[in-house]
Amino acid sequence: MRGGSNRLLTPPQTAEFLAVPLSTLYSQWRRWGLPAYRVGRHLRFRERDLEAWLNRHIVR
Repeated sequence: MRGGSNRLLTPPQTAEFLAVPLSTLYSQWRRWGLPAYRVGRHLRFRERDLEAWLNRHIVR
């Protein structure tokens, strides 16, 4: 298993994790290429996928 938490985050939790407004997350997550999952009608983001995405997009 990859590192990081396997926990699924709601969009408000994800916006807080990324420190962006919820409206920005909803309008940009596809363009940003954030991996997301549908659980029924609900959108969820896996915490470890967000951590990996951040690591790939951090300017060094």
